[in-house]
Amino acid sequence: MRRSELVRLLDRLPAPARPRAELEQVVTPAEAAADLLLAAVRLDGLENRAVVDLGCGTGRLAIGAALLGSRPVIGVDVDPSLVRTAEASAATAGVDVDFVVGRVEEFDRPAELVLMNPPFGAQRRHADRPFWERAFALARRSVHAFALSDSRTFIARRAVARGAQVLELQPVDWKLPRTFPHHTRRRVSLAVDRWAIRTERSP
Repeated sequence: MRRSELVRLLDRLPAPARPRAELEQVVTPAEAAADLLLAAVRLDGLENRAVVDLGCGTGRLAIGAALLGSRPVIGVDVDPSLVRTAEASAATAGVDVDFVVGRVEEFDRPAELVLMNPPFGAQRRHADRPFWERAFALARRSVHAFALSDSRTFIARRAVARGAQVLELQPVDWKLPRTFPHHTRRRVSLAVDRWAIRTERSP
């Protein structure tokens, strides 16, 4: 699938209808999501790979992985309303994704690849850390994820501690539209990175 087509398909998926600030429910930009997914294709291959999307929200990464041939695909999120939206979107897109309501910290089903756009910790400090801990615990092959650039040291240290290898670390053009009542500007640029981390140890 061409990048332009993937961006167009992802951009059609709905945002949270009533986003909750305390959960940092923001939309992953379609362009950034496409680049993460295509990096996973290039570095790991997505076709017939088992994928988990931690904190899936309305399903943009999970549905994108399924569109690119991943199976099985599981998305987990604590918010039932977002899971319902994700389920409807997957049905509309014609892909099979198993969406689960639950806390990421308690999710224990491993997969070859973990994809995620976790909370950045803007509302609650270190809100992203349980997601990274789960990602490293569950990914048998690789983790593909977004994080604030301020988190580089933490993520790199966790990767080293797990015996993982950073394959790519790329800055992302991330513009957050006004989403919550406390946002005063129409759009703000964030310093965000896209990570590709190989968790599978070489034989």
